Amino acid sequence: MTSSTTARICPADAAGIAEAIALLRKGDIAAIPTETVYGLAADAENEGAVSKIYAAKGRPSFNPLIVHVADRAMAGRYALFSPLAEAAAAAFWPGPLTLVLPSRDDCGLARSVMAGLSTVALRVPAHPVMQAVIAALGNGIAAPSANASGRLSPTHAAHVYASLPDIPLVLDDGPTAAGLESTIIAVSGHHLVMLRPGTVSLETIEQRLGTPVEMAADYSPVVAPGMLLHHYAPLLPLRLNATTASCSEFHLGFGEIAGDVSLSDSGNLAEAAAGLFAALHQAEASGR
Repeated sequence: MTSSTTARICPADAAGIAEAIALLRKGDIAAIPTETVYGLAADAENEGAVSKIYAAKGRPSFNPLIVHVADRAMAGRYALFSPLAEAAAAAFWPGPLTLVLPSRDDCGLARSVMAGLSTVALRVPAHPVMQAVIAALGNGIAAPSANASGRLSPTHAAHVYASLPDIPLVLDDGPTAAGLESTIIAVSGHHLVMLRPGTVSLETIEQRLGTPVEMAADYSPVVAPGMLLHHYAPLLPLRLNATTASCSEFHLGFGEIAGDVSLSDSGNLAEAAAGLFAALHQAEASGR
């Protein structure tokens, strides 16, 4: 990616969506909102386009990408579904759950999407803008979070521009609803393994599917996004469980602790999760 390119932030209206589709069709990239975070999108079947994602983010080539698909039918072009995988898709798609499944031999995906693995990470997003782009392209869309690798995920269009100012286009649809990445689970036979915690809780998955979910062991091989030791990290040091702060610290409050900005005045965990990345971006910008 050259520095001569400067990102344009455009409304995620019909004209903006059409421009994003045109970019993806010619093998370029664009930042597109989802219900979780903003994603850096490319045609998942175009090796050259996918390579631009890795280059723009500075992402290690061994770290696979999530492929966003329109529905279960499109997912079936790329992966093999066991009965348990079918149940998970029926229970949580569209929505913020990513399934890691065995890839089909004839899937047609760019090999770099899967980082050379025999599995593929798939999700059906609930966001209408991403769905519109997928439908028009007719292929799955590789779309990791639209930020420099390892850095805070973007929940506003401005976060994308601050982290990746050289990408061609950012579609602005306001703050994302969930504000956290999708949960990622691997489905292997009758077993579910959580590879990355996210919007959907382990307890919710177990309750809906009636199947226990194991947690991936520490230092497991990287088979899905979010498994690196350093990921989604702020530049500033972070001190947890702080009830007070010094004058040089930006204090994130919760419940009765007001802080400089509160994640949730009422102590609501879902509200706090949705605003966490935005608050961390605000803390970084504070200069403290």
